[in-house]
Amino acid sequence: MYGGPLFTVVQLMPEGHVTHRNVRLQSAALGLGQPIGVSSPQGRFREGAALLDGRSLEGMEAHGKHLFYHWEGDQRLHIHLGLIGKFQIHRGPAPTPTPNTRLVLRSDAATVFLAGPMICDVITPDEEQAIRDDLGPDPISMPRRGHRFVERLLTKKVAVGAALLDQSVIAGVGNVYRAELLYLSGIYPATPANQLTEEAATALWKLTVVELRRGVELGDILTVKPRDIGVRSRIGLTREEGVYVYNRGDLPCHRCGTLVRLSEVGGRKMWHCPVCQPQSGPMDLPN
Repeated sequence: MYGGPLFTVVQLMPEGHVTHRNVRLQSAALGLGQPIGVSSPQGRFREGAALLDGRSLEGMEAHGKHLFYHWEGDQRLHIHLGLIGKFQIHRGPAPTPTPNTRLVLRSDAATVFLAGPMICDVITPDEEQAIRDDLGPDPISMPRRGHRFVERLLTKKVAVGAALLDQSVIAGVGNVYRAELLYLSGIYPATPANQLTEEAATALWKLTVVELRRGVELGDILTVKPRDIGVRSRIGLTREEGVYVYNRGDLPCHRCGTLVRLSEVGGRKMWHCPVCQPQSGPMDLPN
């Protein structure tokens, strides 16, 4: 009897930790090196599904918000979840997919449903490489490439809050992480990126590696340090409880009590604490 999905890998505005978590969960559930049934109930991926159906899935990789599936015969499947894309992973019997299910991957052990992706295409190895070449370093899989991030960030004249959304600067950071990373770094979001010191940019990279890797492990963006909200662990925290500033406009900062402010940076909503992120420069916030 079907009892619901084993994993629903869904994230409001999915960021890089979601794609890396999917690599881990889907690889383990489906099993690599064996034939996979591929179909498209929605029909929008019918031709691509027919090309991949029955081929062996040889591997999966993530680069920022992009997922790349490597199939027998050097075929590649490229997925970008966009704003609303989500996966469901079922072990054993799976329910009938909904009509808007773009992609179904089925092995003897598990079934994966994909709905609402921005991109779901079969591409060539050269096309995959071209996509990767346009992306900045991925802090989850490329922790030692921080120098590339620093070099690219410090050439940008736009606000650092906008530069962090530029996937050619850093791959995988979205609106939630950028707000939280700048808060944790004590950086005012509208500061021109090229006005940061190399030391501050390097520290920002190192923090990003830590936070996004934690997101992979936890399956969510929980940046708050438990002691700042009077709890012992992040376990059980909701998104609202587990972040410092994102979507917390007019609520008190967890550290100083000042009301969090809402603004717009890079065409997207941005939240910051005017005390912990002063316009004069980064503060030395507690670890």
